[in-house]
Amino acid sequence: MTRTVEIPGYVAGTWTIDPAHSEVGFVVRHLLISKVRGRFTAFEGRIVTGADPLESGVTARIDLSSVDTGNSQRDDHLRSADFLEIDKYPTMTYRADAVRREGEEFVLDGELTLKGVTRPVPLKVEINGFGPDPYLPDPGAGARVGLSAYGEIDRTEFGVGFNSPIPGGEGLTLGEKVQIFLEIQAALVV
Repeated sequence: MTRTVEIPGYVAGTWTIDPAHSEVGFVVRHLLISKVRGRFTAFEGRIVTGADPLESGVTARIDLSSVDTGNSQRDDHLRSADFLEIDKYPTMTYRADAVRREGEEFVLDGELTLKGVTRPVPLKVEINGFGPDPYLPDPGAGARVGLSAYGEIDRTEFGVGFNSPIPGGEGLTLGEKVQIFLEIQAALVV
């Protein structure tokens, strides 16, 4: 038996991600004892919410030169050929054409392309809500949606394999797993 998905205030349509009210972040283990957080400050994307929420999708493009970990020396190293190689691969993209239910959660089954490598990367999605767009001259003329999403990649699968041993210890400086965190707000355009 198919169960209808009901989301309070749901609006079907095409939405543009609002970068001023959104965040694309990541976390990676460092020295086996802590985590380093970072984000990308330049990105764009489009969300399409279908009449059936499970027929929704997203496309996004992230400017890799906008990486920001709060340390300019580290950010420059991340932009280099050791990591993101932005001179050759200036952007990272994500594309998904469907959503599925996993228990009570929604999962966006998409593909991430980084450094010319495309791999499946599912993202768990929390729908934070739909509401009016207060930024329009007529707030009743539009809508906004808020979403949170998270997932994880193995950076080495995308050719981001740089690492070094911890001096005088066992293990490597950086973890291979990178957690992805998204806080997205988007405006209805159609």
